Amino acid sequence: MTLWSTIGEIFVRWTDTVAAGLVSVLSRLVSARVVRLVEEEPDTFARQGTGKGAGKGGQVKFANGRFSGGDLAAAVKGSRVELLLRADRFLLRPLELPARATDFIDGIVRAQIDRLTPWGAGEAVFGCSRPVAAGNDRIVTTIAATTRTATLPYIAGLSTLHPSAISIFTAAGDDKSELVRVFEQQTRGLLDRPRLSRLLRIALSGAVAAAVLATLAGIFVGNYLDDRREELERELASRRAALRIDGADRSPTAALARRKNETQASVIVIDELARILPDHTYVTELHIEGTKLQVVGLTKDAPSLIRLIEQSHHFSRATFFAPTTRSPSDPGERFHIEAKLEPVNTVTQ
Repeated sequence: MTLWSTIGEIFVRWTDTVAAGLVSVLSRLVSARVVRLVEEEPDTFARQGTGKGAGKGGQVKFANGRFSGGDLAAAVKGSRVELLLRADRFLLRPLELPARATDFIDGIVRAQIDRLTPWGAGEAVFGCSRPVAAGNDRIVTTIAATTRTATLPYIAGLSTLHPSAISIFTAAGDDKSELVRVFEQQTRGLLDRPRLSRLLRIALSGAVAAAVLATLAGIFVGNYLDDRREELERELASRRAALRIDGADRSPTAALARRKNETQASVIVIDELARILPDHTYVTELHIEGTKLQVVGLTKDAPSLIRLIEQSHHFSRATFFAPTTRSPSDPGERFHIEAKLEPVNTVTQ
């Protein structure tokens, strides 16, 4: 037997037990009226009743699958019917058990009914009398059993009269007050135990399924919301950082600091050119536009100036932006050099 089949069997037995308890309680709350049919002769019954509307007693006959006489239809409708059959219709057998088995008699008898009677559990209706002590830590109970087919005509005949419940009893011995119930059936709406048990199983299965779906949905939605929250927090932090940076960059102080660090002062540029240019070189024009420097002048060796300018960390990308020329009246070559000014200061963030 697999684990799931074991769990399913336990679940079915539990719902059956709960349904039986609910039926017992509801049957007492819904109707306290009881009609008892006591078999005096074969298929001849004396009607007895308790509760409001039970009516007076009378003789009732059973023939051709129907009950008649004694104004039975009006008394039975909506009432609990107890059918007391003669003991000679049943197999009566005493059963001796240990005293500690008192609480498990029904289960023990059901498990061994095929050994105690000629019929199996599915073929018979049976019940046990109240156990009595037999000494030496033993008890004795009386088993009453008969075939299910023998009781079906009576059950079908009573069902047509629309009772709320049908029970079949017999006397366990000479004491007529000791009755054994061998059959019980609730026939009205939710008071039907099998139907109520099925409804309980459906309701509980639905509740379990809903709980599982709710749990899975909660996990899924929770994970989605957590991921979304983290994403929003990252985006918010990024936006805040960008606002701080943009705000700082757009302030007048930041603009002056950026210009100071990104643009060299003209005096520094002139000083650096005076340091690196050779003595035979003369600057006639000097232009500074942003980070671009243009120098025009005379020198004896124009190509060597490119190397000298590139070696300085104040300049980069030195190149000729116009042809180098020499005229008879000039003491040297006229050069036109362009270079990029490199910032010498940086802002540490």
